[in-house]
Amino acid sequence: MVRDVVVLASGRGSNFAALLDAQRQTAVPIRIRALLSDKPAAPALARAREAGIDAVALSAADFPDRAAFDRALFARVAEFHPDLIVLAGYMRVIDTAVVDAWRARIINIHPSLLPKFPGLRTHARALEAGDSMHGASVHFVTGELDGGPVFAQVEMPILAGGTPEALARRLLPLEHRLLVASVDLIARGHIVLGSSGVELDGVPLAAPLRLQIDGSLRSGFS
Repeated sequence: MVRDVVVLASGRGSNFAALLDAQRQTAVPIRIRALLSDKPAAPALARAREAGIDAVALSAADFPDRAAFDRALFARVAEFHPDLIVLAGYMRVIDTAVVDAWRARIINIHPSLLPKFPGLRTHARALEAGDSMHGASVHFVTGELDGGPVFAQVEMPILAGGTPEALARRLLPLEHRLLVASVDLIARGHIVLGSSGVELDGVPLAAPLRLQIDGSLRSGFS
């Protein structure tokens, strides 16, 4: 069964492009219906248009408050009847009431090993903390900033003398692989958010799955 997906992005759209490549290669059973953005000039919109995918942008400045903007944006999302909404570099906190209406159908990729470093400047904060490891997480979205249930992660070492920019560059290709593998598990019905938490094939997930060298998600790091 092919799942309909809507992607939200605020910037370049490299994670969107990774999902699009996986769709084209039929590696993941999804059909990306639309790309929506809060930034009318976001390069992600151009990527979508070039791929023949609907691209929609709304500006928060046109609305009286955050909740009104979010309601309007997700009304446009609803027009595409998605099975799954993927926040891929979407840089806005979404109103809790809007999120609740889409419970268990929104995921986000975040560039840290949550619960460490929710929010912004994750790479710089990892370096400032003196951490030896860094990574990315995929989680179901709730009203708490980057606080929803995490079900997949990838980890990499922090090199001595690194900069936030270098750390971000090293992590990005791993983010792409992590997001594709995560969406694949959801699209195939293996991962769901139930009433008591994330389940893998009907069994409560005790800890986030880890991205392996072969691109699969399994328990424990390789």
